[in-house]
Amino acid sequence: MTTAALLQLPLFDFPSDPGCWRVRHSARARRLSIRVFRDGAVEVIAPPRVRPALIADFVARHRDWIAKQQARATPVDRQFPPPSVVLRASAETWTCDPLLKLGALQGRLAARAHELFAPQLRELAALMGVSFRRLQIRHQRTRWGSCSSRGTISLNCCLLFQRPEVVRYLLVHELTHLTHMNHSTRFWSAVERFEPDWRELDRELTKGWSQVPGWLLTRSA
Repeated sequence: MTTAALLQLPLFDFPSDPGCWRVRHSARARRLSIRVFRDGAVEVIAPPRVRPALIADFVARHRDWIAKQQARATPVDRQFPPPSVVLRASAETWTCDPLLKLGALQGRLAARAHELFAPQLRELAALMGVSFRRLQIRHQRTRWGSCSSRGTISLNCCLLFQRPEVVRYLLVHELTHLTHMNHSTRFWSAVERFEPDWRELDRELTKGWSQVPGWLLTRSA
């Protein structure tokens, strides 16, 4: 469960529209983190019950980094349809028709994600000795994946824009939740058995939104 609210503090003196700032509290968050979307919008992800003063201090300490990320934002990234789409997870490049509709491309991305990730998930599940009930592909702006108590694995089609190694880590992460529905020490020890480099890959995934095209994050079908 997550909640989001606009953060309106005077220390946010950046080029972007202050209305683009928001704080999202997530029960899955283990630490404070910041996402700068490709269009320059900023989101602060915070664990539950973190005091606003701590969030403000965290953002203030990272303001230079945020400003640099926002300086890279470009309106071209929001234009749709794009000339082409590069899927890092499968090393594919799709050429886009100028008349392509966003809903059609989202559907194609979801279908390709299921086609690509389902066999990988089954193979990893067998390796890890676990069994999931079903896989569903979603299009989300805030979560890469999840695992329900009933054994349903949900994956974000935006994972198609991440490196294969990062995708594999996320699959291991969600499959581990089948036996550890938390982020305890035992959970991370179980993850490490099948993905020793999980720390580095987790950091890369946290920053992975910068690899997702802005039109996929800011537009709706």
